[in-house]
Amino acid sequence: MENYPWLNWALLLGSFGILIFIGYLSSRVVKDSDETGFLVAGRSLGPFVGAGTIVATGFSGWGFMGSPGVAYEFGSIEVLGNFFFAPAMVIAVLYFAGFLRRRADELGSCTIPEYVAQLHGGGALLERWVKGVAAAITIVLLLVFLTSQIKAVGLLGASWLGIGLSDSALLMISVIILYTMLGGLAAVAWTDTLMVAGMGIGALVMMVQVFTDVSPMEMVARLNAIDPQLLNPTTSAPYGESRGSVFLVLPYAFLFTAVLPYMAVRFLAFKPTVKMHQVAIWVAPMGCLLSLVPIVGIYVRVAHPELAEPDQAMPVYLANFLHPALAGVITLFILFAMKSTANSLLHTVSSAASHDLRTALFPHSRASGARILWINRIWVAILGLVGFLMMLYAPPFMLSWLGILGSGTLLAVMIGPVFISAFWQGNGYGALAAMFTGLVTSGGFLLFTKVGWVEGPLYGCLASGLTYVLVSKLTSGQRAPRRATA
Repeated sequence: MENYPWLNWALLLGSFGILIFIGYLSSRVVKDSDETGFLVAGRSLGPFVGAGTIVATGFSGWGFMGSPGVAYEFGSIEVLGNFFFAPAMVIAVLYFAGFLRRRADELGSCTIPEYVAQLHGGGALLERWVKGVAAAITIVLLLVFLTSQIKAVGLLGASWLGIGLSDSALLMISVIILYTMLGGLAAVAWTDTLMVAGMGIGALVMMVQVFTDVSPMEMVARLNAIDPQLLNPTTSAPYGESRGSVFLVLPYAFLFTAVLPYMAVRFLAFKPTVKMHQVAIWVAPMGCLLSLVPIVGIYVRVAHPELAEPDQAMPVYLANFLHPALAGVITLFILFAMKSTANSLLHTVSSAASHDLRTALFPHSRASGARILWINRIWVAILGLVGFLMMLYAPPFMLSWLGILGSGTLLAVMIGPVFISAFWQGNGYGALAAMFTGLVTSGGFLLFTKVGWVEGPLYGCLASGLTYVLVSKLTSGQRAPRRATA
């Protein structure tokens, strides 16, 4: 790639122009008088764009940088674990997305924290507490996840362009901030759809190159020579100690898609006329194709078993196994993958700050639609720069682990108020208790124990779900009737 710096910069700047132009076009969805344009794309997403943004957001920086690194370190267990995300997304779309969309539309909810507050009711003061706490936790945990995404995009951009990590990360996050400010969720969804097309092409090209260079049988033999545990592990590390722990990725990935605010908000943005089986038809092949990417990490382990940092597996692959011009194009597609989640995280944390915290703290504010829109946009810029600063001063970390610390813990926080409430509805006190329990339990397991990466969040989900039901029952006499509309 060093022989084609002009091509790399041309590809990057050309893609920046396209993304900003899409952001400009999508700004037409954002109306000064209607905040739903910025928050949920005016509920305008169709099946293809909706599927594209779901898959692009789910398979992202961790999928193209973190996951190959995990496969390099732990072997075939990561290929199996990563594959579970495709069927999990299909199940979430088919069996939960429609319900959440209809219920949120009835309540008039534009964000997941707002949905949780309005669903559980309990009076104006309790609703404000629920919304404010949900928003604050969302901001903190997704900023942790955003830090890993900014570092991932910065690492790859730095090696591709021949510049420093901080310069690369600042360049990438600046463009993400710009088009997200312009069009809100519509810009995020439309750019994601373009990005997932590039991601799919990139995955296909990499698989063709890998298996034309090394046959599957030869790869198996060479991995066995390095370490038999890479193909036939006795544990599911890093997912858990037992061999069956990797299968927990399926329920984890389902809840990841159905519950996490930056994923679930897409369900709120679909057109009312969209049939979810139409969305699933697109999600399935996109997800299956992108599930193959961790194989690159195994391939690099065979060729370069001496890497000091597993997260360098993808950059090493691009630098050594593809023609420089082709590697430049594939790198652009991988940067697309990282940006697709970074822009989603940025939109969600800015919405939590500009909409949820604002309305929780100042419920009687009479700010005009134009002013609210600018508040939304300003928070995009502020939190994007905060994420960048967090990346600069964060201690060393493995990309996938930090992503799971943020997203997995938020999953444990939200499971009761968002998912369990679909089958058994508690009250605001139960929702608050569940959020704090999930935060402490999942975060504690991931930070202070050696429990598996999916086991910690799932233990948090169990504790949070039980707390949601128990506290709601104990405080059932204090529950106010749920509102029918927002």
